Amino acid sequence: MALSGMDIFKLLPKTNCQECGVPTCLAFAMKLAAGQAELASCPYVSEESRAKLEEASAPPIRPVTIGAGEASLKVGGENVIFRHEKTFVNKPGIAMLLTDAMDEAQLDDKLKRFKDLQYERVGLMLKADCVALKETAGDGKKFSALVEKAKKAGALNLILMSEKPEILAAAVAACKELRPLLYAACNGNTDALGKLAKENSCPLAVKGKNLDEVAEMTSKLTAMGLKDLVIDTGARELKQLFQDHVAVRRAALTSKFRPLGYPTIVFPCEMTDDPLKETLIASTFVPKYGGILVMSDITGQNLFPLTVQRMNIYTDPQRPMATSEGIYEINNPDENSPVIITSNFSLTYFIVSGEVESSRVPTWMLIKDTEGLSVLTAWAAGKFVADAIAPFVKKCGIADKVKHRTLVIPGASASISGELDEELPDWTIRIGPREAAHLTPFLKNWKAE
Repeated sequence: MALSGMDIFKLLPKTNCQECGVPTCLAFAMKLAAGQAELASCPYVSEESRAKLEEASAPPIRPVTIGAGEASLKVGGENVIFRHEKTFVNKPGIAMLLTDAMDEAQLDDKLKRFKDLQYERVGLMLKADCVALKETAGDGKKFSALVEKAKKAGALNLILMSEKPEILAAAVAACKELRPLLYAACNGNTDALGKLAKENSCPLAVKGKNLDEVAEMTSKLTAMGLKDLVIDTGARELKQLFQDHVAVRRAALTSKFRPLGYPTIVFPCEMTDDPLKETLIASTFVPKYGGILVMSDITGQNLFPLTVQRMNIYTDPQRPMATSEGIYEINNPDENSPVIITSNFSLTYFIVSGEVESSRVPTWMLIKDTEGLSVLTAWAAGKFVADAIAPFVKKCGIADKVKHRTLVIPGASASISGELDEELPDWTIRIGPREAAHLTPFLKNWKAE
């Protein structure tokens, strides 16, 4: 934030009403300055003060929302150049390209994959976000029919691609309520598309031959009253595109250059005909500032690695990734299957669950909330100890799922076995292997006690 905590405090009502959830206005001002609270939480700030504070607190990369409702995609809003400085905020959207030149069977197949391909990881659902619809035939009715087809298939976040204002106008009329991204304003149609975007409250993409031209157009559109803009730098060669994205981020964050303070859209689909190379190009712009990545197709081979990379990059580096606490069923366990327990550090979960799956032994896996810490670290912090584990085992419901009362703990936490015996007198505590790689022989030889 540009203003200090005291500067913000001077603009607040100083009522200490506590309706914002903070004891005093001064404390609330300090949280605002640190980016730990939102101005909307204060119900009594004056409109004049609100305007000053919102202007001062606006992120250098403007956040832009595509779509409407809970499923909408939010891009931009970034405050740092490097992830380790704080964290990246709004993950890049992954879009699948459809054109009005495709036949019905091809469109149906791609739309079905867009809807069905999704993966659950660490309690998060990984999937594609947008459908980009491109006009190629110059037929407004045909393009509008494509929009209707995408809507009917459940695509809610749309990118409408045409440089012809009249065709985009007809397409927008078919999906105005979805607030699609209009692509793209360029020299020759800037006024017409700017007017169309403003009338329909839609975000607008700007395409230039270089960054200077992009900055000129964004300045012109901003003067027209448009705020929600997305930048296409125009480059379609990897080196130049990479350099453009670094320049955009640095200009916005370091130089506070507002004409480039917008999220970007990248077209790996236009940079190669090789699906593998296309995925590699897209992966370059997950960490290097791509706002939306438009792919020629969505398949398991490109979607899964891109969404996992995106998830890893767009998490807070100061907070460990954690799996939800609970009971996990692996290999369809029954009432006689072994019960093992470990911490909710995501890496621990994936390694242990992977070894259990490979063993083919039906197993109940208990995940204890340790705030994302690994077993040894959690033990040292007092979060994976007997008096924390025992209440969880009693309350989680595992006793209703198995006949036996044998709990396997990680070998690295063998020192808590005696205390667990006391805390869980109805259970037999067994010490498992120290390394997950040794779980397979251990589980295959497991017998309840």
